[in-house]
Amino acid sequence: MPLLRLPSVLQATGVGRTTLYERIKDGLFTPPIKLGARASAWPANEVQACNDAIIKGSDTEEIKVLVARLVQGRSLLK
Repeated sequence: MPLLRLPSVLQATGVGRTTLYERIKDGLFTPPIKLGARASAWPANEVQACNDAIIKGSDTEEIKVLVARLVQGRSLLK
């Protein structure tokens, strides 16, 4: 599963850094995965899933459920 760094996520979502982090804080986008002390990235499939939900017209609560499910799914990876 490819990982996307911040510039790629911003380009894929079409939003700015502040908006992205506001969405994360509000539970409307998955938080990044820490790769090290100063590096973070997002799984590409999670970015795509969030974009798909917005394109589909999902409401805020549906997106929050999706994000929670995606984050929970991280713990199931081996």
